[in-house]
Amino acid sequence: MGKNGLLNGPVLILNINFEPLHVCNTKRALALVLGGKAETILNGRGVVRSCTAVFEIPSVIRLSHMIKRPRPRISLSKKEILRRDDFTCQYCGRKMRHLTIDHIVPRHQGGPHTWQNLVAACMPCNRRKGGKSPAEAHMHLQRQPFEPKATAVYRFGGHVRSNQEWAQFIEGW
Repeated sequence: MGKNGLLNGPVLILNINFEPLHVCNTKRALALVLGGKAETILNGRGVVRSCTAVFEIPSVIRLSHMIKRPRPRISLSKKEILRRDDFTCQYCGRKMRHLTIDHIVPRHQGGPHTWQNLVAACMPCNRRKGGKSPAEAHMHLQRQPFEPKATAVYRFGGHVRSNQEWAQFIEGW
């Protein structure tokens, strides 16, 4: 991996109480550590050398001051709807990568653009349902839609496959 690959690798940022906050790149993490705003909790990804110094590449850093913020919420987007529904059509149950988003109660019937009214649907099911409600189209949902909770596992769990050492900091939040 080249120098730019090392500097763009993911680093988990923890609050002072070890709550997972964010994932940044190695370059930003090193700037926080060298600026005295964070400390390295885990490293072992190698080193970055400058003309005068050698810096260990962090995997997990912890901020040196508490960041107070409201509880995070998952943004309503197509990507997150598909992720919530596990890339599975909520009408026929087929799992696939190319899905559309369906309004359970169609927009023209006053259906809102909310977590509870949006589901993943395959193209044939979405065409079959058209501008009707599921009852009118004689279709049934596999499960009721919901707004996912912004747990650390939901937000950062995708990174754990390639960064196993993060699991101890993510689970339980």
